[in-house]
Amino acid sequence: MSVTGLGRPQSRAQRQGFVPETLMGELSTELFASMPRSDQRRKGELYLRGLLTAEGRKSIRNIAACVGDRAAEQSLHHFIASSTWAWSPVRAALARSVERALRPAAWVVRPVVISKSGTESVGVARRFISDLGQMVNSQIACGVWGVGEDYSCPLNWRLALGKGDEHPTALAAYASEASLTTSLERAVSAVLELRGWVGEVNRPVLLDLPGVDPAAAVRQFAGTGTRLVIPVRGSTRVRCVDPAVPGGGACDVAAHQLLLQVRTLRRPVTWTDPDSLRTRTSLVAVVRVCLSQSSPPVLLLGEWDDPRGWPERCWVSDLTGTTPGALLRLSKLPKVVERDFEGISRQVGLTDFGGRSFEGWHRHTTLASAAHAVRTITLAETEAFRRRPDRSAYGAHG
Repeated sequence: MSVTGLGRPQSRAQRQGFVPETLMGELSTELFASMPRSDQRRKGELYLRGLLTAEGRKSIRNIAACVGDRAAEQSLHHFIASSTWAWSPVRAALARSVERALRPAAWVVRPVVISKSGTESVGVARRFISDLGQMVNSQIACGVWGVGEDYSCPLNWRLALGKGDEHPTALAAYASEASLTTSLERAVSAVLELRGWVGEVNRPVLLDLPGVDPAAAVRQFAGTGTRLVIPVRGSTRVRCVDPAVPGGGACDVAAHQLLLQVRTLRRPVTWTDPDSLRTRTSLVAVVRVCLSQSSPPVLLLGEWDDPRGWPERCWVSDLTGTTPGALLRLSKLPKVVERDFEGISRQVGLTDFGGRSFEGWHRHTTLASAAHAVRTITLAETEAFRRRPDRSAYGAHG
């Protein structure tokens, strides 16, 4: 049996073309309830089905060929690029569905780099991508994912827009998004909108944004009640305010230097690697610090692979009542997103939209996120059934 990006044998629920009809029906009813017309709701379900079943790139042409005919291509193109339905209510319904089905442990915010060969797609520009160390013709989208120990699903999006993307009708949603000029601004906007959709739920947020200033992030979210976990460089300057470290607050020091000073506080923590599903053990230490003179105390978490060297990874968090073990496990959740982005999101066409339409990009990405949710919820239900102690007897009686 082949192995997918989820790190486990491929099940029927994961095979290209498999559509769980009961879940599709229930989810489609909920997702598309905000669409005012019955033909829009029907096309929404058709498009979602096409994302799950079409082979190869999930272009509108391929989706139409899979679920209809040549006439369907023009109809679905209009439905995505220039119809009147709003994507935000659909995303809100998706977020509530995922919340009920998966109960995420946290929301992970991370950028997605979508390479493009041409310059005609909305948001495309030549950008330096630090992870690749080179200029790439690309779109950059900021995604917020609901993530648990073993599952993740994209819930909300912001697209980086440039000067060449002016909207001809000054759409309010476009103007709002175009005003967000940094990755942190896009993250704050997407997270706070998501919080408005799910009501009382308030998950901790993992800001997996390369190069983000942790002090600026804390300021941006101040007063919102949002709790953060932020990866930081070892060179980040902090001031120790931990009573367990006498004299530690005399001056600002590099985070990795402070962690090395308190290495006697390290304790072993076990966590599960999302790729191999193997249990691993790291040494961690936690110390209270301030990021600036006016900022409240936060926790600085360090992780060692080699106990004899410097800490390999560092995070700061305002989850000050959380244990080191729980903090480390939260810090690993972006690995689940990375795995599922390759193993599910790409397969259902999340990066496949092409065109100048800002609305089209958001509508396609919304429905691709819903297709990802179908795959993820089906996998979760399959896994839960497999673990049931009475599954053999249940299966025997049909």
